[in-house]
Amino acid sequence: MIYRILTALAVAASFSMATPAIACSVVPGYRVPTNLELAEKAELVLLGRVVGEVEGAELRDRRLLVEPQVAIKGEVSDGPIVIAGVRLDQPLAGGGSGLLSNPYELAEAHPDSFLGACIRRIFPRGTTVLFFLERASDGEGWRPSGGPFSRWAEDVLSEDAPWLTLTQLYVAAAAAPESRRRAMLEAEFAGLVALPADPVVQLIAADIARQLAGPNETWAEVMAREMEAYRETREAVDAVKDAMDDVAEDIPEPDPARAHAMEDGR
Repeated sequence: MIYRILTALAVAASFSMATPAIACSVVPGYRVPTNLELAEKAELVLLGRVVGEVEGAELRDRRLLVEPQVAIKGEVSDGPIVIAGVRLDQPLAGGGSGLLSNPYELAEAHPDSFLGACIRRIFPRGTTVLFFLERASDGEGWRPSGGPFSRWAEDVLSEDAPWLTLTQLYVAAAAAPESRRRAMLEAEFAGLVALPADPVVQLIAADIARQLAGPNETWAEVMAREMEAYRETREAVDAVKDAMDDVAEDIPEPDPARAHAMEDGR
């Protein structure tokens, strides 16, 4: 996490000097939505395959073209949909990383979310993604839902992917009366932890536990904690370096005369 946050800061700072629109900033008190909150807010939760893009006058005007597979929440018409503000990845042309989501990462967003725009904006052609969407402001197509650093778009490459399983649960829980949501999640959690040891099951259970714990910390609190951890790590590294320097100073310099004598005695 600390590496991603520091990278985000560095990239955002460098972008802000040249192209302010590319970098993002969060409002005071901003909290990254929990996965349950993400499912509750989205108008459309869609499993879809990236098939292309609609070009625009500028790079930021391009729109992603997605072929719907399953609408987990909401309704979608037949045929491809367009998602504003995102585009195809072009790793061979230096336009992206080509990196897919880690199927076992269920808490943090795709690594591209921690660069520049603070949400994932580029996608490889052919990948299948679980999108959390809302209507675009112009009424034409869709746009990302969830806000900075949210898991609004993660690759899902199998039917039994943990993220797909959790999303189906969270959409169902978000649709239930608020008085029943906690009981639903607690029952699912209890059922999972009762199963024989399975690392994937335990990852799913851990994410449900995060939803039960309630809202995330504010981004300012996250940053403060991570920066403190980074400071402590740097201090520890510096202490080790100083100790190694002290040891090096205590090591006597080689005696040239002795070295020559040893050579002569061979």
